[in-house]
Amino acid sequence: MKDFNNKIVAITGAGSGMGRAYALEFAKLGARLALNDYDEKGLAKTVEMVNNTAETKVFSAVFDVADRSAMEAFAANVKSSLGNAHVIINNAGVSGDGKPVWATPLSSIERVMGINFYGVVHGTQVFLPQLIENGEGAVVNVSSIFGLIGPPNNSDYSAAKFAVRGFTEALMVELHDSPISVHLVHPGGIATNIASAPQHQAFSDKYLSTPPEAIVRRVIRGIYRGTPKIVYGKDSFKTWLGANLVPLRLLNKLIWWDMRDVIDRSDYPLKPVTKPIATLINTRKAG
Repeated sequence: MKDFNNKIVAITGAGSGMGRAYALEFAKLGARLALNDYDEKGLAKTVEMVNNTAETKVFSAVFDVADRSAMEAFAANVKSSLGNAHVIINNAGVSGDGKPVWATPLSSIERVMGINFYGVVHGTQVFLPQLIENGEGAVVNVSSIFGLIGPPNNSDYSAAKFAVRGFTEALMVELHDSPISVHLVHPGGIATNIASAPQHQAFSDKYLSTPPEAIVRRVIRGIYRGTPKIVYGKDSFKTWLGANLVPLRLLNKLIWWDMRDVIDRSDYPLKPVTKPIATLINTRKAG
């Protein structure tokens, strides 16, 4: 797509962070907006900010993206209120439980998968018919750099983001020769409130620093250019390099070394058997 003026853009998770930034940036480009969030106050604040930024039409709905029937109703109401969507940005997401696999409740995994993965599936499936009917459009699915690597104490979150990656890459192939572009976004350390829980504070302080507006502008540029994979934000490039070029055994050690001071190890029953990271690197070189 080359022009968003008067086009309809649906955005999930628009009550804060990247979702709010998407809403404001697309409003400046003349798009009409369909906004969702689970947080009623946050969503209302976004609508207010949009109305103060640009003269455009906004439809909003408060619901959980894990609820398929609610997503179907959202799509139907968007169509009746604004018309067929041209762009769907499946951005809504939550952080995980912040515990190792053996200490992570199944309920946490199901909650994170429901929002971070099935929310993407629901948004994609219910809005695709509108894009197809228009004969043009863009699907933007938000994964994470934790959809490129598996960090400690993030098995629930990382599993969902890897699932988004696989789902979206398959969709890319299915629509490769169509007027609908598909974009997979792997944000790095974006300064949002997704990691605001106390157990994530050290992680947030160390890693989350890229302004959400910066990645949103990069994604919009990617839609213009038809870029299928967008990796952007703090530490995103080195993560992409590591995931693609570093042997997994060494990569796992490097990830642990980098994150050792920001994860809670109170649930770890075994003493780690590790070598200094410099020794590992030198061993690989020697081999």
